[in-house]
Amino acid sequence: MNELKPRAVPRTIDETLDLLTGADYVADRSLATVLFLSLRMKRPLFLEGEAGVGKTEIAKVLAQALGRRLIRLQCYEGLDVSSAVYEWNYAAQMIEIRMEEAAGKVDRSDMERNVFSEKYLIRRPVLDALTGKAGAAPVFLIDELDRTDEAFEAFLLEILSDFQVTVPELGTIKAEEPPIVIITTNRTREIHDALKRRCLYHWVDYPNAERELEIVRRKVPQANQRLSAEVVSFIQKLRQIELFKVPGVAETIDWAGALTELDKVALDPETVSDTIGVLLKYQDDIARIEQGEGRRILNEVKAELSAAE
Repeated sequence: MNELKPRAVPRTIDETLDLLTGADYVADRSLATVLFLSLRMKRPLFLEGEAGVGKTEIAKVLAQALGRRLIRLQCYEGLDVSSAVYEWNYAAQMIEIRMEEAAGKVDRSDMERNVFSEKYLIRRPVLDALTGKAGAAPVFLIDELDRTDEAFEAFLLEILSDFQVTVPELGTIKAEEPPIVIITTNRTREIHDALKRRCLYHWVDYPNAERELEIVRRKVPQANQRLSAEVVSFIQKLRQIELFKVPGVAETIDWAGALTELDKVALDPETVSDTIGVLLKYQDDIARIEQGEGRRILNEVKAELSAAE
């Protein structure tokens, strides 16, 4: 495994754009601006938007481009401190206690110091994110924060205020340099204002057709150019109709990749019907497309692209 070589954060918005583009992330200037400010001001970046628009990918790209470790805390209902911050390796501690008793060591204070030491501390993502050195702080991704409950959100608020954690048996562990924090949410519930105030905010929207086509060309370079244009145009129109879950950029990339695997160079009604499960994940949405909506959209796509040629 190659050793990471940390890079300094960008000095300008243009450098930030170049950094993202160099890692094949096609961003608009507003995103590059808020990301630049987040890095320079050392403030968490709060990214909100629909699922599949590339929020999580920003953290991955940032870690790759800056040569930093990516530490990910995947949020879910019931997430607690032992899963997110730290816990003790109880099994190893018990073995140590038994071995010391067998060796005749009975000094309780010495035994406590031995078993409650760094050796037996299991660092979960939050604590791990606080161990970065100056100039090499990791990228800490707190993914889908809206899936947790308000109690954990309140605990996280304390962490983001001081970037330190208190382990009763060891004391306070404070970051030498705060991690680069990226928080994402799909807005299934509102996040408290107190946490948002500690962050810079950006809404990540679906890309326009030009930017989405550039994304497909970068992520699926082997795809036929005509096919890529039809795929993007079809999905852009698909997002304009009422669906239970419209496809995100991730689905666009997947569909272009799937059609390329099938050696397709253009869309046709049968291909759309056969592969619609790559795009849509709910039967009611699929049924609507197969009942005529898909053919109508495809005819519009073909007509518009032909007129533009």
